[in-house]
Order: sequence, then structure tokens, then C-alpha cells
Amino acid sequence: MDLLVKTGAVKLRSHLEKFLVADENDESVRQSRNGSSQRAVWIVEPCSTNRDAVRFKNLNSGLYLTASDSPFLLGMMGKRVVQLSIFDPSRVEWEPICDGFQLKFRSSKEGKYLRANGGTPPWRNSVTHDSPLTGGTNAWLLWDVEPVSSSDLGSFNDALSPLSSFNSVFSDDFGGSCPGTPMSTRSIMSPATELFTKKRSGMDSFYNAKTVRLKSHHDKFLIAEEDQESVSQERNGSARNSRWVVEPVEGSNHTIRLKSCYGKYLTASNQPFLLGMTGRKVVQSMPRRLDSSVEWEPTKDGSQVRLKTRYGNYLRANGGLPPWRNSVTHDVPHRTATQDWVVWDVDILEISDYADYKMEDLKPKAKPIPGSGLGQSTDSGTYSPPKQDGRVIYYHVADDYGGVNDSVEGSSFTFKGHSVAELTQKLEEETGLENILVCTRSPLNGKLYPLRLQLPPNNTTMHIVVVPSTSRLADEFTKVGIS
Repeated sequence: MDLLVKTGAVKLRSHLEKFLVADENDESVRQSRNGSSQRAVWIVEPCSTNRDAVRFKNLNSGLYLTASDSPFLLGMMGKRVVQLSIFDPSRVEWEPICDGFQLKFRSSKEGKYLRANGGTPPWRNSVTHDSPLTGGTNAWLLWDVEPVSSSDLGSFNDALSPLSSFNSVFSDDFGGSCPGTPMSTRSIMSPATELFTKKRSGMDSFYNAKTVRLKSHHDKFLIAEEDQESVSQERNGSARNSRWVVEPVEGSNHTIRLKSCYGKYLTASNQPFLLGMTGRKVVQSMPRRLDSSVEWEPTKDGSQVRLKTRYGNYLRANGGLPPWRNSVTHDVPHRTATQDWVVWDVDILEISDYADYKMEDLKPKAKPIPGSGLGQSTDSGTYSPPKQDGRVIYYHVADDYGGVNDSVEGSSFTFKGHSVAELTQKLEEETGLENILVCTRSPLNGKLYPLRLQLPPNNTTMHIVVVPSTSRLADEFTKVGIS
């Protein structure tokens, strides 16, 4: 709790990779993938009456995150979470509870948890306070906490001015040196970020890495072209230009730079790949001053990673016909069919000379990469991470007529089972629905068909559509004897 207060200003990110934001109506809250606005920033205040709790005040609206007494939907469990100025102090107090590298937030008033809902509208993107009903919805209570630097806040000092009434509490309880004086930006942003930046950042995929290669969904490797300017994909992973040197970014423990064999950095440029299209070129460059265009934030996606730019785009390995085939851009995937284009396998080829030996002893030993030309002994510092069991399942929940909104990114999880029955049970836990039909889309006509045979091999990513038993499509399947 002390660590959270000392962080000062945070963004809260749900298991759906969406941020808790204050709605434009200055009343409700919701989840959004846009974490760049001040509506996603929450000032953390200590509570004078409850040392185990904090308050969250939105930077934009100046209102408090509040556990209301109003049901989200009549007849359903779960009550609304809103923004209010303080009426009942206990309703704006939230007790942080650690769960690994993430946190749960329990309402002091009713003892229920801040919950990021998934599923179909009106649940999608909603935020309630509730207790989990199934094992699959436990993750809906978990939040990643991202500290916000003072440079990102703009009028940070102005936003903090209403906190003056808490200054003496903060100073006495947390070591402040000047009781009764305004808290400075420097003091409230004291170093307290390590716990919150490990979590789902994906940095562990680059643990002590000196040189890596990146393999795309198309089983091709990220290649630095010989013109020392362009990048592409290629199946030959033993080539010298498939190797990328990993550089940490000074002052940041969640971003990296990747340098090609030609000494140039992987760069997210502003140049469109094709005029009129959304994707922008990824190139090799050596800027005079290293800026955010050469910085990449790894985020986990099952056993793989996405590499995100400072502006929220992802390193994307394109498929299809030329000129898209084998090209690499940075973009945001808008369709389910291209979700896999932004995930990458990371093969560590060399470990850093400054790797901490004691910490390395805690890492699982891995076999060297065969045929890489880098030697066959782990003594040389060359190894490949072990393959993880299971596959990544991407899923959408269909509407009453079996429709799916492909413009909205689906949820995903890693599945280690082997049968359709096991997958059905797992999806029921994830969605909170019962007696569902697990369907796949025909590549020929796009229609949905229930999945009844054995699943493909474990290394096959699957795209699934969940059809609720209450939908009209489920009734149609029953009438024709498909279930």
C-alpha cells in the first residue's frame, strides 16, 4: 500500500489490456484501449481514516472512483462504479491486495472488488464492483498498475493542489520532511515503480538477452536487409542479419532498443507503407539523437510477445500478396484475422556478459539452438528458451444471431488441454456463460459450425467463436440436430 501511495499517479490496466478511464460524461467509468489521455490517469491519495486504503482521483475530471449502490443491470449482481465528489467517504476508499505482480482493489464499504467486465454488450468495457462467481472470472479482478511520470501529466501540480488537506497525513505517515507544505511533484513521484513494471510487460522474454531473433506468426524471421535501411521477413533464421542486439533504455525498465548487424536501430517511422493505408514503415536507422521511434515496449501475449511503440502501434509481420507479403510495418490490428500478425516468438541467442550469475541459476536451463552456427554448448552463452505447452486461443462471443464484431479485438488465453470438452469448460470459465457452443468459422463461406472433432496439434493457434445457449443461432443448431 505504501508503494502505491508513493507512486503518486497511475494508470490501471485490466486483464483485457484496457485502461480504466473516466467517461466524457464525468459520471461513469469504463475500459478503453486509449491510455494516452488524462482520463486514464488517477491520482493516488492516502486515506486519513483507513491506513490500508487509498482513493483514486481522476486527473481530468477531478472526481473520485466510487463504489455506488446502484445495480449495473436490474436483477443481476454487480453494482456500478462511477465518478463522484466525496459524499460517503467509505465508498471512495479502495484496499489494494497483491496478487502476484498485479493488484485487486476491494471496496471498503461493501468488501467487493473493482471488476473489468468482458463479454458482449452491455457488459463489454464496463466496470463494476462485485465478487467473482467462477474461476474463469477471477482474472477480471486483477489490475496492472502503471506509474505515470510527471512529464506525462502536463498540469500535474495544478491537479495535486486539492490534496493539500492530506499533506500532513502523507508527511507524517510516509516520511515527508515538510508537514503542512504542498507535496511536490518530485516527492510524490519517488522511485516506487519496479513492482508495477514487471507484471505483464514481457521484459522477462528478453531476460539477460544480448542477442535475439524474432519469429513471426508466418514462421519467418525479422531480417535487416543488406541495403541497411529496410527490414523484412525471411525463413532463414541462421543468417547473420536475423540477429538483433538488445539494448536497455536508460531510465526505463519496460522498453528496449533492437540493433541490427549493421549497427542500426529498428525504427518505427512516420512514412506510410502504401499511400492510403494505415500501416507505416519499419526501417533501420541511426538517428543523431535516440528518441522514442527506436524504443519498443514488449507486452506478453501468452508465451509470445508484442512489441509496442510509444504511440500504441505494434510491430507487425504482414502476409498476403505482394507488396504486403514479407513486409514489416507498425500498426494496430483491426480484424481478428490479423491479430496474430503482431505476436512474435523470441529466441535468445546470446546472454549478456553482465548477467547476474545467481539470478541466472534460478532460470530454467535450456537447450542450445541447433544449426545456428553459434556453438552447441550452453557454456558459450547460447541457448533457446524451452517450448511452452499449450496453444493460444483467441475468442469472441457471438450476438443473438451469431454475429461477431471483428473490429473489436477478442480475448485470448493459453490452453493446455486436448479435447473439445476441456476447451468448452475453459471458455465457460472465461466468459461466465453456461452450456455454450464452441464454434469455428468456415474458411469457405464464413459460416459458424460447432467444433466437435479433436483439436489440432498443440502448437496451432485457434480462433474460436462462443455461441451462448440463449441465442437464436443455438436454437437453429438444435433444430437441425447440430449441437
